[in-house]
This record gives sequence, C-alpha cells and structure tokens, in this order.
Amino acid sequence: MKLGAVTYNVLKDWDVDTIIKNLEAAGFEAVELRTQHKHGVEPSLPKSERAAIAARFQNSKVRLLSFGSVAEFHSPDEAIRRKNVADAKQFIDLAHDTGAWGVKVRPNGMPDGVPESTTIGRIADCLRELGDYGAGHGVEIWVEVHGRITQNPPISAAIMQATKHPQVGLCWNSNPTDITNGTIKPSFDLLKPWIRNVHINELAGPYPYRELFRLLRDMKYERYTLCEALESKEPERFLRWYSFLWRELQRT
Repeated sequence: MKLGAVTYNVLKDWDVDTIIKNLEAAGFEAVELRTQHKHGVEPSLPKSERAAIAARFQNSKVRLLSFGSVAEFHSPDEAIRRKNVADAKQFIDLAHDTGAWGVKVRPNGMPDGVPESTTIGRIADCLRELGDYGAGHGVEIWVEVHGRITQNPPISAAIMQATKHPQVGLCWNSNPTDITNGTIKPSFDLLKPWIRNVHINELAGPYPYRELFRLLRDMKYERYTLCEALESKEPERFLRWYSFLWRELQRT
C-alpha cells in the first residue's frame, strides 16, 4: 500500500508546485486532483500545457494518480446523463495526456419514484461506455462508493455486477455505512473484487482503520490509500502527522 492524498479538502487551495512540495515533505507518494480546486488542472487546460504538468509530476516524488471528477449517472433525464458522460470523457482525455492512472466518477443517490434496478442499469450503461473509452486511452474508471443510498455496499456491488467491465472498478470511500455490528468485513468482502482505489479520512476517528488496513494487506492491495480529511488550519503540520499515523496503522 502507498499513501497519497485527494486535494479535497486539505490541499484545495494549493497550486501544483505547492502540492508537490508539501506532499514530498510529508512522505506522500501520490495525489488525486479533484475538480474545481486551485491547482487548475482541468479539462479546459490547453493541450500545450498538459505535457508540462505530466513532466512536473514525473520529475517529482509524487505521482499524478487520478482526477476526481463529479460526473454522475443516476439521473432519470437522459440529456443530463449524456452531459455527464461527455464530461467524464474529457477527464479521461486529460488523464491520458497528463499520465494519470484513473478518473473518479460517482453515483450521487437514487431518484425518487424510479425503481432501483432501473437506475442501476442506467448507471451501468454509462460506466460501460466510459470503460470502453478509458480502455482506448489507458485510463481506468473508479466509481466512488458515494451518495445517499448508493453508498450502501450492496448497491455499489449491484452497480459493478451490472457493469461487468474490466476497466471499471470501485473507489472504497470509508463510509459509516460500511460498518455492521462494529466490523467492515462483510462490506469489504462484498466489494473486494472491484476495489481499485481507496479514500481514507480521519485516521484518529471512529472508523475501524486498523481492520481496513489489515483487510487490504490480506488481499495484497498494492495501490494507493488517499487522504480525504477535513480542512486544517495547519495543513503542512497536519500532513506530517497524518503520514506518521498512517505508517503506524500500516504496521499493526
């Protein structure tokens, strides 16, 4: 396992050079650039500038791992779904041009009055299309376990079972809904076949991170766990503390 960070929330006000400098100093190895943050690495970035971003990360100790889009595919309105698919494809293009491994997308709930199976089918149709597009660009699609109702592990599993695309996996999101009777093991075992990325938040909070880290080690997970913690008034100090605690948890 390797330690990285999402720019949401601790890093949201830093440009690329500051992100790299501060993550290197704290021992982080990767970053997911979430859209609409100060780094400015967005689909609107000209082609001429994308190579420079790729080179900046390649010449550092921090991997540009992924882009955190807000593309979502649960809407009953086909025009809205098509717009979100188009947005996600732009992030896939950006990931390809900058050397990133994945693009994070999400569901954000279940529309009222629509059967769950219908919504799951719509989400899966969009994800298969993005999986095909990502495969042609060497980019994986990571579906965040996110949203009202859709963050429940059985729903995320149903989405993956309906999608059935090798280029599409899940981003474990460390949600309270993972926990049943004090353990995350049933949820983890359910979603384990599709876990491609992991978001972690408050390591000193109530979430059972010792168990999560043990389960990840047991499955021989060799990808990244990305800090997605609350904003800090002392972000550089917080990152050093977070890195130390992460390494201690990883040993147990």
